[in-house]
Parts: sequence; structure tokens; C-alpha cells
Amino acid sequence: MTEAETKVPLPTSGLGYAKSSALPESASSSTKTRGPDDLEIRLEFGGGLHLIFSQQPKHTIYIPKTAPGADPRPADIRYLIAWMKEHLVTEREEMFIDGDGVRPGILVLINDADWELEDELEYQLKDRDEIVFISTLHGG
Repeated sequence: MTEAETKVPLPTSGLGYAKSSALPESASSSTKTRGPDDLEIRLEFGGGLHLIFSQQPKHTIYIPKTAPGADPRPADIRYLIAWMKEHLVTEREEMFIDGDGVRPGILVLINDADWELEDELEYQLKDRDEIVFISTLHGG
């Protein structure tokens, strides 16, 4: 039996990407190391959105539990999107960002549930949340 015949297919997520535990180090990115006051958030991008996030479909990030500012508040999706704009978007932010939120046509899932069921921008992030962004817009 050859090496090619013995390879086991990688498990995939619902988006068709290999699950992060099965990915080689170079296929997903992580930002800094986790501090004691940080949340670990897992991000996934589908429908071509990964192209504006360093061409990586998955990222594991560490963000402060409290959004900085004059009026500190628990980190929420609004803060996450601002953080992503500053730290992760590598090009064409207008394809993802619209004001404080995301552009119409981008489906947002919070732990596999539509963000509309989770208070959208006001959803308070929890450690190890998985946030998925899927573009439903297609060229043609």
C-alpha cells in the first residue's frame, strides 16, 4: 500500500474546511498569547470572506474581557468587529464592515446560532465562543 492510499481524510466543519484540530499550524492563525484577562475567541470565515483576513479561514484570537474606552464594558460583538478591523482585516474592509457591524449579506453565527437570536452586536462574548462569518453575496 502506498503512502497516498493510507492517508485519512481530514474531518471538516460545516463550511467544508478542515477542523482546526486537524489543520497544520500554517493553515490557521492565532494572535498573541493569552493573558489572564483575555477571552479566547475562535473565528471562521466562509463564502470568500477569508480572502480579506490574510486568506486564512480560521483564526484563534485573544481579546480583553473588557472593551477599553471611557466607559469600559464587557467585550461584545460590536467590540469584536472593531478589534477585527484593527487587527485582522488585511484588505478591503468595506467588504466586511458597515458602521459598527457587518455589511448586509453576511451571515453571523454565534456558537452555531444566528446572531439575531443572540442580541446581535450586544451579545457579550464568553471564553471559547466560536463566531462564524459567511458571505451570502455572490458575483455573477
